[in-house]
Parts: sequence; structure tokens; C-alpha cells
Amino acid sequence: MKSLLNSVRLFGHVGKDPVIMDFESGNKLAKWSMATHEKKKTKSGEVDDEVQWHNLIAWGSLAKMVEDYVKKGMKLSIEGKLSYRSYVNKEGVEVRTTEILVKDVLLVERKIEREEEVEADESEAEMPF
Repeated sequence: MKSLLNSVRLFGHVGKDPVIMDFESGNKLAKWSMATHEKKKTKSGEVDDEVQWHNLIAWGSLAKMVEDYVKKGMKLSIEGKLSYRSYVNKEGVEVRTTEILVKDVLLVERKIEREEEVEADESEAEMPF
């Protein structure tokens, strides 16, 4: 039960290709964003798609896996924990940010596979049998 105190699980789409940073110590960091969608009914009865964007961080071997396999548009399932931090930007203003420190990533669908399936379906439709 102790591990549930700060636990996040999300399923969504990758917003942009991850940014990878390599450090002199040999450690690696991956940063990327992921969108989650939730359909909600409005007071008028219409269905609204609410999108939330999440900032994700992975370290070490998990960052290497993200670098090798995670690309914009992919569907992912992640598990991690919330992290809050603040820093002073170049203009001297304190900025507060919320990130998810990712512990596990499940590649649900690779965008490339979807595109190959569509191309295969289109080529099969053109065959004169």
C-alpha cells in the first residue's frame, strides 16, 4: 500500500518526439509530453473531448528505451509518480512545474505499424482478383 501514496498511471498519445540528454556521468534523461483524452457530456448534452497534457521524465536505461522506441503519435501506457519542482528561468522569474517521473512504459501501438497496415490494406484493395 505504501507504493500507492504517489502513483500515476496514464494511457495516451505522445505529443512530440522525446528530447534526450546525455550527461558526462554516463546517465541519460528523456523528456517528452503525452496527451490523455476524456470524453465528457456538456450541460447541453453534447460530448466534449477534454485533453490534458502531461510532462514525462525518464532516467537511465528507461530513457534509452524511450530514445530508441518512443515517437510522436504513439500510444503509450506509463506508470510513475508525480514530482513538483521550481527553478528560476533566464529572466529571473521562479517557474513551478509538475512532471511525472516514469518508472515503466508500455508501447501500446507503434505509429509505423498503423501506417504499414493502412498501406497494406490499400494495396490489397487494388489487386484485381
